[in-house]
Amino acid sequence: MKDVKIVTVTKELPPYRRATKEILPFVELWLSGQEDRFRRKVLKIFEAAGVDYRYGIMNVEEVFTATSFEQKNKIYCREAKKLGVAVLDKALKKSGWDPESLDYIITVSCTGIMIPSLDAYIINALGLKTDVMRLPVTEMGCAAGVSGMIYASNFLKAAPGKRAAVVAVESPTATFQLNDFSMANMVSAAIFGDGAACVLLSSEEEASGPQVVGEEMYHFKDATHLMGFDVVNTGLKMILDPDVPSTISEHFPEIIHPFLKKHNSNIEKVDHLIFHPGGRKIVETVESLFGKLGKNIDDTRETLKLYGNMSSATVLYVLERFMEKDITEGEQGLILSFGPGFSAQRVLLEW
Repeated sequence: MKDVKIVTVTKELPPYRRATKEILPFVELWLSGQEDRFRRKVLKIFEAAGVDYRYGIMNVEEVFTATSFEQKNKIYCREAKKLGVAVLDKALKKSGWDPESLDYIITVSCTGIMIPSLDAYIINALGLKTDVMRLPVTEMGCAAGVSGMIYASNFLKAAPGKRAAVVAVESPTATFQLNDFSMANMVSAAIFGDGAACVLLSSEEEASGPQVVGEEMYHFKDATHLMGFDVVNTGLKMILDPDVPSTISEHFPEIIHPFLKKHNSNIEKVDHLIFHPGGRKIVETVESLFGKLGKNIDDTRETLKLYGNMSSATVLYVLERFMEKDITEGEQGLILSFGPGFSAQRVLLEW
């Protein structure tokens, strides 16, 4: 078994950026046919979501325009290709890696439908080698960025001297449902934004960066109803159960402690929490649980504030912040994300 290192993390942002306060007039207009109390409640949700800015593959007028699933998905496909190519190109240049030196490419996205998958277009655009191993991860939602890292780590552990890229590209704004006035649609509209990220990993002797000590998935039994998408005529309709934070809280000890113990660690030894900012309530839930253990998730909160929840890419934005810090050798970091299934994905790192 070879050591696997995280070499580089990069992000790429879509062209449109708006402050939440600039979006509120559009929300008001959209809700103009709804009753007053409901309108006020939704505006409060937006104001209290902990998201100050978000980026989008479409401008805000386009997001609030009634279009078909086909039209929105065409925009998603066009922009996802651009973002995927740009973010991997940036990561390769940052690492000084030749595109042909990549052995595995894992692409992650759940906010649109594309066949061939995103990786095929990236391979052509950047000139990856013809025998590069492809794995598209499409139905794991917010947890998929970490899922991609887990798959990459397993591939690399079995193959010394190899290189892998995980590319996450998401556009939750392309899934926004104009005629859905459910709370799930309101909450998701208030917290989500678009973005792309890339992680390069290596099992080469000379690779530098934090080492993957262990990685594991955790499946919550009989909890498929908690989160996901319904495929409807107008696109992908968000399923978001209000019980998500309490379910995480209930399972938390079981998710964290046995995993760390298995890798000869414990929560006292973990210096850095690299946690996916699912939304303000989930952040507060996890913050209270980790706070009792003397830990903070400031970088998670800050990522939510600056970009919103970009589904699978978001935790990689948090990871990038840690990659840019001057972290002492021997310190550990715990990557944690939650997604449909319901599931929790964990990766333990050591610098």
